[in-house]
Parts: sequence; structure tokens; C-alpha cells
Amino acid sequence: MSTLSVPLSPELEKFINDQVKSGYAANKADVVRRALTRFSEDEAVEMILRAQKEIADGKGLRGDLRKLAAQI
Repeated sequence: MSTLSVPLSPELEKFINDQVKSGYAANKADVVRRALTRFSEDEAVEMILRAQKEIADGKGLRGDLRKLAAQI
């Protein structure tokens, strides 16, 4: 596991401290790890929604997967 040092605005630092004080997270690192996990999950959902929209717009690929892979 690596350590990363990131400058924070006073507002973000207060938010992190409040999360720990409220018991939402065990410590500051836990708050940041949870936030990054949530960000990663949100990005995955966004990619799925974009893919669904592309399919709905007729931009999806159709056909035999092996033939499509060979074309790429």
C-alpha cells in the first residue's frame, strides 16, 4: 500500500474531520478511501450509461464477436 500526500482546502479538511468525528469513518484515510471508491463506482456507472445510450442511438456493434474482434 502506498501513501499519497495531497494538499486540501480548509473546507475539505473540515469535511474529512467531521466524517471521522461523526463516526462515519474510522480515520482520515478511511474517508479518502471511501471517497475514491465511490468516485470509481460512479465512473463505472457513467460508462455503462454512455454505452447504453450509444446502443439506443444505434451505435452499438452487432454480429459475430470473433469477426468483430478480427476487424479491430
